[in-house]
Amino acid sequence: MANFYYSFGLCLVLFSLLIGIASAQLSSNFYDSSCPSVLSTIQSEVKTAVSNEARMGASLLRLHFHDCFVNGCDGSILLDDTANFTGEKNAGPNANSVRGFDVIDTIKTKLEGSCPGVVSCADILAVAARDSVVQLGGPTWTVRLGRRDSTTASQSAANSNIPAPTLNLSGLITSFSNKGFTTKELVALSGSHTIGQARCTTFRARLYNEANIDSSFATSTKANCPSSGGDNNLSPLDVTSPTTFDNAYFKNLVSKKGLLHSDQQLFSGGSTDSQVSAYSSNPGSFKTDFANAMVKMGNLSPLTGSQGQIRKNCRKVN
Repeated sequence: MANFYYSFGLCLVLFSLLIGIASAQLSSNFYDSSCPSVLSTIQSEVKTAVSNEARMGASLLRLHFHDCFVNGCDGSILLDDTANFTGEKNAGPNANSVRGFDVIDTIKTKLEGSCPGVVSCADILAVAARDSVVQLGGPTWTVRLGRRDSTTASQSAANSNIPAPTLNLSGLITSFSNKGFTTKELVALSGSHTIGQARCTTFRARLYNEANIDSSFATSTKANCPSSGGDNNLSPLDVTSPTTFDNAYFKNLVSKKGLLHSDQQLFSGGSTDSQVSAYSSNPGSFKTDFANAMVKMGNLSPLTGSQGQIRKNCRKVN
């Protein structure tokens, strides 16, 4: 019996240690001593970039999302192609659309000057996403830090893991569920489309073929998205307040003014209608839920400890 209690006690200790390791992987004060200027440096550069072009805030937020959904938040989206691997920049969801790499480069260069070899590119993406949302009037949240950078990237994983704008509600729910998100968190995170723009090629089929779309909205949007040609012409994802992080995206969905097919799927007679309605009338609950979901997204499969590396240049492996 003594052996049983000893073994049981040892198991409990080991379990507690494992839980402790898991929860201690990332922390909000990770760079407090090694690079105390990290948060102020990133915030300053993001503020400058978003002030110069409001759309950049959405672009930086999207970089973090497209990074985390492909093998975790490891900075893999920033890697250029090499002889050894084909990176993620030219994957279907990213080609001709992901942007903001120059802003990340600028931040990295400044941090390498003040704290060489310390701050990961993956962490820069996570903080820049938060600061972008705040800069455009959205909520803040505490970014836990300590991610390390991958030494490879996967175009095929990007093609298969990033949800497409053509997905139906069931596909969206599955895509987010595969990453551990609830349907409510899917709706909250989709609210990021309150900022940013999309290319005509991603919503043309909805404009010209779908019935659950406000007719005046469709007509005005068609002016910049012809039935053929103009693939890269841009339209705001939130026609009401495209550079303000608010709950207008959800109000637009209720009015059948979702730009992407996947947007309008959230309010189209399905299981998410009630949540969209709730956010459309309660901006506070949307912002709270969005912030919490962003913290959760930032915790997707990070490389920590001795895994990966701290890249000196975010575009290439050391």
